[in-house]
Amino acid sequence: MAPKYRPTPLSGGDRKALAKELGKARAMANILAIRSAETRAKGEALIQQADKLLCESWNERMWSDGEPIDPSPTIDQAVNCGFTWLEIQCARCRTPSDVDLAAMKHPPTTFVHDLASRLRCRKCAKAGRRPSATLLQLAWQPRHPRTEA
Repeated sequence: MAPKYRPTPLSGGDRKALAKELGKARAMANILAIRSAETRAKGEALIQQADKLLCESWNERMWSDGEPIDPSPTIDQAVNCGFTWLEIQCARCRTPSDVDLAAMKHPPTTFVHDLASRLRCRKCAKAGRRPSATLLQLAWQPRHPRTEA
């Protein structure tokens, strides 16, 4: 965007006053830009903290109630606060597994509890069965090493 054109006043006093006001306006613009960046950083930190509390709350409710709790955090919220892994267990063979939420091809606005019907056990799939997964909790890192046959 081009700067606004202001005609230069003819008298010396008016030119000095205009230059002074333009200087003040530029200084205020810089101050406001810095404050905006600081406030945005604080806001992002608060959002990240809120997402972390939401994920921890969901984990506690999952541990105490033992079923997919609605509402759950979204994939985006879980990844934003560092809970990038979802621990699951096969409903049939009870094999534990971890799912990387950051690598999932689902929209980031998908709720974690909606994944229960979409995730399947690899071991049972090789045997021709497709039982759904049981969600356990969100985690910071994978807890179960992947075993490939």
